[in-house]
Amino acid sequence: MRFAPLPAGLPATVPFIGPEELERRRGVPFAARLGANESAFGPSPLAARAMREAVGQVWKYGDAPSHELTHALADHHRVAPGNILVGEGIDGLLGNLVRLMVAPGDAVVTSDGAYPTFNYHVAGFGGVLHKVPYRDDAEDPEALLERAHATGARLIYLANPDNPMGSWHEGPVIEAMLDRLPPDCLLVLDEAYAEFAPAAAVPRIAADDPRVIRMRTFSKAYGLAGARIGYAMGAPELIAGFARIRNHFGVNRIAQAGALAALADPGWLAHVVAEVAAARDRIAAIAAANGLTALPSATNFVALDTGRDGDHARALIAALAGEGVFARMPGTAPLDRCIRISAAPIHELDVLEDALPRAMDRAG
Repeated sequence: MRFAPLPAGLPATVPFIGPEELERRRGVPFAARLGANESAFGPSPLAARAMREAVGQVWKYGDAPSHELTHALADHHRVAPGNILVGEGIDGLLGNLVRLMVAPGDAVVTSDGAYPTFNYHVAGFGGVLHKVPYRDDAEDPEALLERAHATGARLIYLANPDNPMGSWHEGPVIEAMLDRLPPDCLLVLDEAYAEFAPAAAVPRIAADDPRVIRMRTFSKAYGLAGARIGYAMGAPELIAGFARIRNHFGVNRIAQAGALAALADPGWLAHVVAEVAAARDRIAAIAAANGLTALPSATNFVALDTGRDGDHARALIAALAGEGVFARMPGTAPLDRCIRISAAPIHELDVLEDALPRAMDRAG
């Protein structure tokens, strides 16, 4: 089979191996699913009901412009509908953004150890990745800007709050980056975890600012990861550009109904945010009891510093899997000294508390 030259030169890999695949390899399900940063607290009951009611209409394609949801999001963020683009989760939006903005050979700057799916898209469309190290377990805006200027980058990717470390920058730090971007460079601001972050971490940026595109999702705080729905906010000219290349009917009708109802239920969102905060405290306590250090987090997960190295952390992840606990870890040193535990309901954290001492012993 002959592939086109660009994909033919890429490795046949995926950014993440899902828990279902790992369960198939193990032959038994996990007792605690603590690795994918989903919301085990579930979606809003209003969203679940709206999706059930939408099933009978699933013979119809989804509304291509997601008109109702787009307008609801515009009202929610106090922007114009032209500033909003609904897409198949942040992953899908990132892929379309790279396709829209990056020509083969163009430079793209990110952090070494940051969200690998973005890197996967850049490679897939022929961009050239340039990576800078984290600084103090956080993405380094200064280093990102310096590398972007040195390479003439088209895009800078920055997640705030960050995955996989849970760290964050204050809003003014992000705002200041915009004035220092190289010519013709766009800041890609991934705000997947913004609902969990302190208000001071959310920058004040005009929706029409052409120097930045902001990505949000219904996968995390809203509990709709399986529905694959998210959105971007940006200048109207940039948002309109996606119509040239996006999958116009890629967002399904059931997801549209669920997201619209979820957005209209702020009480459930507040409930989930509170549950996540309590779970982060519980994870930190479990970690401390086992000689691990919980790093500060503004997300729905906690990075636990093992105080060792990546080999030890990988052994610990494997040992946890052997105990029925699905967890993940950063893939790049020195971040890979940590393991990452998603916030979850009490019964799953009970499983972690019971399993972690045995896993620690097995990992040495």
